[in-house]
Amino acid sequence: MTNEPLKLDTLFSVATKHNASDLHIKVGKPPLLRIGGTVRALEIQALSTEDTERMLFPLLSEDQHKHLDKLGAVDFAYSAAGIGRFRINVYRQRGSLSMAARRVLTNVPSFEELNLPAVLRKIADYAQGLVVVSGITGSGKSTTLAAMLDYINETRRCHIVTIEDPIEYLLPDKKAFVDQREVGIDVPSFKMALKHVVRQDPDVILVGEMRDQETFAAGLSAAETGHLVLGTLHSSSVASTFGRILDFFPPAQHESIRTSLQFNLRAIMSQKLLPSTKEGVSVVPATEVMLMTPIMRKLIKDGEDNKITDAIRGGTEEGMHDFTESLKNLVLNGMVEMKEALEVAPNEEALRMALKGIKMGSHGILH
Repeated sequence: MTNEPLKLDTLFSVATKHNASDLHIKVGKPPLLRIGGTVRALEIQALSTEDTERMLFPLLSEDQHKHLDKLGAVDFAYSAAGIGRFRINVYRQRGSLSMAARRVLTNVPSFEELNLPAVLRKIADYAQGLVVVSGITGSGKSTTLAAMLDYINETRRCHIVTIEDPIEYLLPDKKAFVDQREVGIDVPSFKMALKHVVRQDPDVILVGEMRDQETFAAGLSAAETGHLVLGTLHSSSVASTFGRILDFFPPAQHESIRTSLQFNLRAIMSQKLLPSTKEGVSVVPATEVMLMTPIMRKLIKDGEDNKITDAIRGGTEEGMHDFTESLKNLVLNGMVEMKEALEVAPNEEALRMALKGIKMGSHGILH
């Protein structure tokens, strides 16, 4: 076995070869890869303090060294020649240097590869308005949005600007031209990026995460001025997503926010990932899609949010569906086990009935 010092680019190459999403370096442990959501250690010797400093210090500029010394962590991007691009956080823990590196992907999966509903093409074709993709952490929101942006990139001559933390997919210029801004590297915050984004002549704006009132209001304002705005929210269903939006604002503003949403919200899609039984597919999304139809506008205007889910069930001709319908189709198409579907179903009995061909609303059997 060679005594040649381990090189960081060698570890990046191994991470890429094994399709790892993340590479971790920590003193006292072998390098760690996150593959398919599971952390695995490489079968090599544990790293020493000297190993980590030798690999990581050369990556840092003088200013980044000062930032690390002052704040204990520093973010930056790194391109390994012939290997790929990585989003890196170097930080101190227990007095030692550690690193977490996220691989930035270039091959964006298609809607078909991700088993996403066909209605997403219709949504991505909108010229203006707000589209929200929601789900819990790790539910594939960023990948869904990347697929939507790639579709727009391939089909429309326009300017796409993304604001992300971190950038997870590199989008090359196709029919569109794309500017990707990473929070912490290209711009200090979502707030600062959104303050200037409309001056950059965008047609499509991606807001990686709408995490507070200010960010959401800026995204909604951009939608009002004629842009297509795509964003994510951390919530588990369409109804809870709508509730989360209102929770960003004090009650005194709810009426004006409802009015703005009536005219500018185009769609909400919620998703959750399930283990797949199909060979070669690790996970598939169960989805719930709401489109802004006249019925949905009236419900939002009248404050009848409790009827949104039933309106989704009744909007199949427009392309809407709820989680129960999505889970039913996944089971019937042999994509997921019934047991897995029942565990995440909003209403287990409704799913059992749907699998028998009986549709249920919140007030009982519909047909």
